[in-house]
Amino acid sequence: MLTYIYNLATDRYKGPVAGIVKSFLYLLSLIYGLIVRILIFIYRLKPYRLNCKVISVGNITLGGTGKTSLVEFIARYLKQQGHKVAILTRGYKRKITNYGLRITDYEMMGDEPHMLKMNLEDIPVIVDADRVRAAKLAMRDYGVDTIILDDGFQQWRIKKDLEIVTIDATCPFGNRKLIPRGILREPLSSLKRPDVFVLTKTNLGASLLQEIKDFLGKINPEVLVIESIHSPLGFYKMGTNEILGTGVLQGKTVTLFSGIGAPDSFENLIKSLGIQVGLSFRFRDHHNYTQRDLENIFKSARDKNIDIIITTEKDAARLNQLPDPRYGVGTPSCQLPVIFLRIELRITKDEERFYHRLLRLYFY
Repeated sequence: MLTYIYNLATDRYKGPVAGIVKSFLYLLSLIYGLIVRILIFIYRLKPYRLNCKVISVGNITLGGTGKTSLVEFIARYLKQQGHKVAILTRGYKRKITNYGLRITDYEMMGDEPHMLKMNLEDIPVIVDADRVRAAKLAMRDYGVDTIILDDGFQQWRIKKDLEIVTIDATCPFGNRKLIPRGILREPLSSLKRPDVFVLTKTNLGASLLQEIKDFLGKINPEVLVIESIHSPLGFYKMGTNEILGTGVLQGKTVTLFSGIGAPDSFENLIKSLGIQVGLSFRFRDHHNYTQRDLENIFKSARDKNIDIIITTEKDAARLNQLPDPRYGVGTPSCQLPVIFLRIELRITKDEERFYHRLLRLYFY
C-alpha cells in the first residue's frame, strides 16, 4: 500500500482511477500542511537552546538526498579542526527503541546510524527519537562542543546555529506538493529558514542546476548554495577485507539490488563507471532483507549467467542482521559474491566558502 501511494505521489501512476485517488490524497495533503504549519509556529515560539553548537542537516522531501553523506563529511572536517562532535539521529526502522544507545549493532541503531558509526569510529553516534535527551547525554558523557542533527530540518523544537538542507539535483521537489499527494515534508516556504543549501548529485542532474538556483534565490536570496556530487570510493566484498578499485568492473554485467530512497541515482552511478546493469531489484527504503530475498536475487542472477551482485553500503548494513553470515559472500546453493559500493560526498563548487561558514560558528 505504501509503495502504491508513493508511486501516486511521484505521478508514476496515471489514468482515471489514479486521478480519483490523487484527488483524495490532495485533500489529505492540505490537512497535513495545515498541521505542519501550526506545529512549526508553536515549536518556534520558544525553541530549546542547548549549551553547545547545533548544526542541522536535513531535507524537505522524502527519499534519499545525500544528507547522511553530508553529515559524515561535516563530522570529519570539524573533528580535524579540533572540535568534539556527536551525531544525533532517530534511527529509522530500528527494532529496539531504548534511548541513548551507543552500540554498533544494526538492529539497535538502524542502517544509516550503523553505517555512520562504522565509518566514524571515534565520533559518537547517539540514537534517540528525543533529540534533546540525546544531546544532554552527548554533552554529559562525551563533553562535545558540537552536535550534528541528522535529518534535523523537521526538528523545530531545538534552536539551531546552522541550518543546512540537502536538495537532490535530479529531483529537487517532486511535483511540489505536500505528502501524501507529493513528496514534500514541509511547504516550500519553509526554505526561507536554511542558512545553506547543498545541491547533491549535481553531476547527474546538471540540466536542472540553474533552474533550482533561480528558484532558491527567489525564496531565500541570502542563502549560501553549495554544489556537490556523490563520488565512488571503491567496491568492498562483504565478509572479507578485500577492496576493489572503481574501474575493476568496467565492461562487466552485474545484478544490482537496493532498498534506498533514490535507487535511480545508485543505478546511474554504477553505469557511469562503465558497468552494464543486467538485472536490478528495488525494495522499499530501509527494507529488512530476508534469506528468501537473497535467494531470489541469486537465482535470477544465475539464470542470466551474471556472477557479480552489487548493493549499496546502507543495504550492506542490513544484510549483516541475517542469521546466516554466509550471505555476506554467497550461499551454498549459489556461491555468488555480494559487493557494496562506498561513496563519499565531494563539494565541487565553493568548498572554501562552506568551510568558512562552518567555522564562523565558533567565533560568535
